[in-house]
Formats: sequence, C-alpha cells, structure tokens
Amino acid sequence: MAGARFEKTPGGVLSGGLGHARGHALGHALGHALGHALGHARGHALGRALRGAMTAAALALAGCLGADPPEPTWASAAKTAVGASYEAYVDGRYADGGPTGPVSRVWFSIADGVLTETMYGLIHEAQIKRLRIAVTTPEGLFVEGPGAQTRTEYLHATPDGRPLSPAYRIVTSDPAGQVEIVKHVFTDPDRQSLILRVSVRSLTGAAVTPHVLLETALANTGVSDAGQARPEALTASDNGVALALVGSTPFTHAQAGIVGVSDGLIDLEDGVLDARRTRAAPGARGLMLSGALPATTGEAVFDFALGFGAEEAAATAMAEASLATGHDALLAHYNGEGDAVGWEDYLASLPDLERVAAESTDGGRLAFVSALMLKVLEDRTHAGALIASLSNPWGESTPSVRPATGYKAVWPRDFYQVAMALAALGDRETALAAYRYLPTVQVGPDTPGNAGDGGWFLQKSEVDGTPEWVAVQFDQTAMPIMLAQQLWRRGWLSDAEMETSYETMLRPAAAFLIAGGRASLDWNQEVVTPPRTQQERWEEQAGLSPSTTAAMIAGLVSAAEIAVHLGHGEEAANYLDAADRYHGMLRDRMVTTTGVWGDGRYFLRINTDDDPNNDSPVESRNGQDAVAEDVMMDAGFLELVRYGVLKADDPDILGSLPELDDETRPDLTRVRYGFRFPGEETVYPGWRRYGVDGYGERVTDGSGYGAGGRMDPAQRGRVWPLLTGERGHFELALALASGSPSPEDIDRIRTTYVTAMERFANEGLLLPEQVWDGVGVGVNVRVGEGSNSATPLAWSHAEYLKLLRSLSDRAVWDLYPGVVARYAGRSAAP
Repeated sequence: MAGARFEKTPGGVLSGGLGHARGHALGHALGHALGHALGHARGHALGRALRGAMTAAALALAGCLGADPPEPTWASAAKTAVGASYEAYVDGRYADGGPTGPVSRVWFSIADGVLTETMYGLIHEAQIKRLRIAVTTPEGLFVEGPGAQTRTEYLHATPDGRPLSPAYRIVTSDPAGQVEIVKHVFTDPDRQSLILRVSVRSLTGAAVTPHVLLETALANTGVSDAGQARPEALTASDNGVALALVGSTPFTHAQAGIVGVSDGLIDLEDGVLDARRTRAAPGARGLMLSGALPATTGEAVFDFALGFGAEEAAATAMAEASLATGHDALLAHYNGEGDAVGWEDYLASLPDLERVAAESTDGGRLAFVSALMLKVLEDRTHAGALIASLSNPWGESTPSVRPATGYKAVWPRDFYQVAMALAALGDRETALAAYRYLPTVQVGPDTPGNAGDGGWFLQKSEVDGTPEWVAVQFDQTAMPIMLAQQLWRRGWLSDAEMETSYETMLRPAAAFLIAGGRASLDWNQEVVTPPRTQQERWEEQAGLSPSTTAAMIAGLVSAAEIAVHLGHGEEAANYLDAADRYHGMLRDRMVTTTGVWGDGRYFLRINTDDDPNNDSPVESRNGQDAVAEDVMMDAGFLELVRYGVLKADDPDILGSLPELDDETRPDLTRVRYGFRFPGEETVYPGWRRYGVDGYGERVTDGSGYGAGGRMDPAQRGRVWPLLTGERGHFELALALASGSPSPEDIDRIRTTYVTAMERFANEGLLLPEQVWDGVGVGVNVRVGEGSNSATPLAWSHAEYLKLLRSLSDRAVWDLYPGVVARYAGRSAAP
C-alpha cells in the first residue's frame, strides 16, 4: 500500500524537486523499467549510482514544471488510541498540588500505528502532526503508516481484558517480514511530556537501522516552525511554544528539513540519513526533524520523551526530567499503581461502572474504555470542558496552514450526552464541573463580538469559550437546562447553587426558548423565532425539527420544575404554556400524511414551513441537491420518546418506523443498513443520520469529505454507531410501555444493539463517528469499520454507556419524569 514501503530508486531526488508524490511516482516508474532491463538488484544498484548525478537535473526539471511541495495537512482521524494523564480536581478545578500533583496538559493520538496529533496546553492545541519510525532493511526502507501490519493493545488491564488506563502497546510489522516495531505510548503525569519507548527487532538477523521522523505542527498549524537537529535532541519552536525530543540513546546523525523538499524520507531514498542540514528556518511548509539510531541485528530498545514548554530550553529540561524518572516509574504512576494516584483510582471512583459493565456482551471491555475516553476528552485547564473528539475529521485532506480545532471543541449537544453518560457512571465530580463550565459558552454581553440577544448557547466553541460557529440550535439551548434538572433531581446540585445558576444561566436560556430573539454574532444577523430552529441537531437545516422540539419541550418542563421549587410560579406557568404549545404542533406541523414513502404518514426530519404536506424543499447541504422535505427521513423523532414527550407506542412513532427502516430504498435516500461481521451470522442494524446525507467520503474514489476544497454530490454520509444506541433506547422504552419487560426482551436488546455497538468499535476499542456501509469504492476499510470521519467520538461512547445504564435500571436513563407526567396519554394535537 502507498506509504508503507519506499524503494531505493532515483525517485528520492526527483521527489525533492517535483513534490513527494510526483517524485515517487516517476522514481518508481524508472526503477521498474531499470528492474526489467537489468534485473531487480542491478536496477536498484544503478538507481543508487544515478542518484547524485540526477540531483541537479531533477531540480531544474522541477523548476521548469513549477511544482510545489505538498500543502501541509493533518493526520488521519481514524484513531485507534488516544490518551492523557488522569488529573484530580482541586475544589472542582484543575490546579497543581492536588492528589495527582502537577497538572499534565498533554494529549496524544495514534492512527495506522503512528503517533499522530499530540496536544499541549489547551486540548485543541496540536504541537505535532506525527512521529514515525522508519527502518532501513536489506529489502529497502520500511516506514510506519498505512499498509503496514499494526495492532493496538492496552499496557494495563485486568486479567479478563478490561483496560485500566489509556497507555498503549503498538505493534507494527513490515509486510516483507524484515522488522517489527513495538512502541509504548503514554504521558508523564507530573510533567508536560509524552513518553515513548521504541523497540526495533530484526526478524531475519540482518542489520536494520531505525530512524525517527518527527513532523511538527507547533501552535496548532503545520507552518512557520523553526527547528534544530542535534544528536542530543530534536527541537522546534513557533509562536511562544516549543518542543524537544530527547532520547536515552543519542542519534548517530540528525537533520532538519522541509516536508516534500528536503525531509528525512527524501534523504533516506538511498538508505542513509546523511544530509548536513541541522537547522530549518520558519517557512510556509511543514518541518520534519529526523534522527538516525544505531543499527541492530537483534532487538534494540530506545526510550524517548517529547517535552513541551514556552521555549526550547524549557521543553528540553522537561523531556530530560521525564527520562531521568524512567519509563517504569512513570507508567506505574500514570496507571495509578501502588501509592500513586492515576487512572486506576479514577475508575475505582465510579460507583456504577461495574453494574453498567455487567450489561455488556464483551465482558465490560468497551464500557471501561468508554469511561476512560470520556475523561480523557476533557480539557485540563477549563475543568468540565468536554470536547467531541481528539481528531480532525478527514485530516489527511484538511489543510493545516491555519489553526483548526476540528472536533477538539465544545458542542453543547455532544457535551450534554457526555455529561449524562458520566452521571450514569456515578461520576458526580465531572458532571458538576461540566455543568459549572456551561456559562463559558452561553451567549451574553460578555461574549466577544455579540451585539444581539443572549441566553442561547454557542453552536461550537473553543474550550476557553472563544466562539467558532454561531448558528442558533434550540436543542443546544435546552440541554443545559435538562442537565441542570437531572443533576438537581439526583441531589448533586444544591438548592443554593441552583438558585444562583437559575438567575444567571437557566432563566435566560428558558426565556430564549420561548421568545427567541435577534442573533448578532459574526455572520449570524437573524431574528430567530421558536420553535423554528436555525439548525437542527445535524447542524444543517432550518425549520421545525422533531428532535429539536423534543429537547425544547423537555427543557421548558425542566425549567418549570426548577422555577416552582425556587418560588417562581408565574415564570413556571409561562414555561409550561410554551411547552404545551410546542407539543401541540408535533402532528400538525411535523408529520406528513402525503409522503412519498410507505403509507405516506410519518415524521419528517425537518419541515421548512407550517405545512408538512406541501413538498417544500430542504436546503442543499454537503454537495447534495435539495429534495422535497418528505423524501429526507431521519430517526430524530425517537427523541420524543426518549425524553417522555410521546409514548413509545404512539401510533405516529410506530407508524414512522417502517419508512425509516426500509432497506429496499435507493442508496441516496436509504437510512438503515445491516452489518455482518467476520465469523458471525447475525446481521446488526445501523442507521445513517438521514437520507441524502452528504457528510462523508465520496462514493467514486473514497476521498474525504470536502477533499480538494469542494463539495461534491458523490459525497455520502455513512452509518453512525450512536444511532444504534438510540434505537436500543427506543426498543427498551417500547418494551417498558407494556409493563415490565421480559428477560427475553432485555436479552434481545442487549444482543442486538449493545453487541452491534461493540462490533463497531475498532481494535483499540474506540467508537467512531461513522462506519462504512459498503456503498461506493475506494474506502480502504471493511464494511462496519470506522471511516476517516472522527474516532473516537465522545457522543458514541456516551450513548453506549447510557444504553448499558438504561438496561441495568430497566428504565431509559434520559427520560424526564416531569415530561412523562405532563404528556403521558395526551393527544399531541393543535
């Protein structure tokens, strides 16, 4: 596969002049021709001999062609591992001096067996793109990455395989059988350092030479980094942040170069890292720092620490201190073994984890990993700031020339799901920290650039509250109120704290759900009138949405319950009047009776006006052409059941399921897909977000969403595992609607929906945003395996944990008793 192996041909020089991909293509072609003419070995020997002579000609040819090196991008978003140290709160905040000592603010990710984006500072501030190991062997150069054979394992687990910390063992093998690379990856719990142990083993007894290839992305961009390469350390800096890679063994040779122009891979085309470039000035292209290590005919082990700081000396000192402490001591501390406080202690602090895990079908492995993931995905400066994913979706086709958070940001909707999942585990501390964080992302007079009405919550923001996306989504305004009610009902929020947050946060949010207002923030200069939302939960359509309306009703009823308790009866009555009004619109405004599918009666995904039967078009999104609103279905109406707005056996709920689940539809409009995994006959269900979804890879060639900077009708949104969890919740609610569910009912839900989500997890037990549904070509994954959208997705892990908790309780975890009490049996009519 491309990227796994490089032949020793004249392409090494040509890639420097023509750009990496074009140079390699020409080099391979020349090597292939030489091999046929002279025999494989003789052809490669001639290629090596010609290398120096062709340099000037290749560079001159490149100048004539006007070729540029590749634009820097991020790495693959299909992570098999992510991690960070566990840090205990100090009075609900992150501060040095608590049970876990100094706060480490380093996160890492791994994809294709490679250490990829590593963050330092705030959780979205990437500092490297990737660090690869390249090994020269008698058969050529082997480089970690796509095409190599890799597996991800946990370094610390129970005897029955439940992971106890996000520390990893990554094993990578050369398909040619020459070398095996084993890496240990975790962070120093007391310092700003990543720990990396690299073991390189020759599988044939022949000499192999390992090299480190470090591509920096300091200050969260892939440009303008300055670097220096010395035998003692590889260092780089940009815009007030620096890194240093220090090893237990000095490099035998080190160099600094520009990716695609003078990088270490180009230099290694002849099998030797020997270029004399030790410094690289800031530039508009990516920086690669490279270092050669001593050759081995057996197995060699190298320890590294990647330290971070405000300048290179501080980063170097941080890395050296980590190395001095040593791999074993740091790993034990990270894990929480012995007297050290670490990840074991966090898991032990979750009173409901064991009973939640008992509802799994994989022995609790994914439940334990899900608990770890949700806590990893929290910023360590802003306590309670829960992000969506530690990845940039379709990273290889996403330019890194400007800072970008990707999914390393706060969406109040995803945030709510994660906070509720943490509550399901009994994590009172993080759930409360999350609730107390919410004012940071509520729009008000202190929101930078806001000149309009407040009370609503930002669509997407950085963890410090800096606005990124500014559309009004009414579900994201309702969910903070819903979270408040859930925490208060469980006795976790005191009346005194609730009174304060009601005055400052909840009352403005509830008022906005009733009256709306004028948004005046960045591009958004519109008057928003509820219950019409600017965007529904998939952030793409305006109008009347069943899923958004479900949250609005639940939020207003929750606000009324709080208001009554606090003595604000008149306000509570206003909230309930609005909730009743929205409830009365459900069938009249959001159920079509003349639809194109089935018997014609079903819930719409979105109604753009007051008439659900007039075939008005939805907005064109993600490269797809606009279609009539009755053509585009989604499962959002099931949120009406989850929150208690409608009963599970409501005729319009049950009547919409056959249309949603119709697998005979054309792929453009089809929503449900079945998945069969190796060694199993069971077909597990999965659902796309909606029909005509274009948020995914292209069906024509498998290229990423938005690749090349263009929207394309060939883009296709794939199946989202979290929707399997949502359906499992509905099936539980339906079983409960007839009384006490039978053991057979519970077992069916468990072995269908729980097992399906477990099958969707990758080898690192991480749940993706999307899995491939088999439609189209060019996606190099099996059906049911995560695509390159975003992995892990916090919402997916949260939905899995909530489903387990619901099965354990024999009650839907997100159900709102006050909503059920008000609307059970009531007709949702005008």
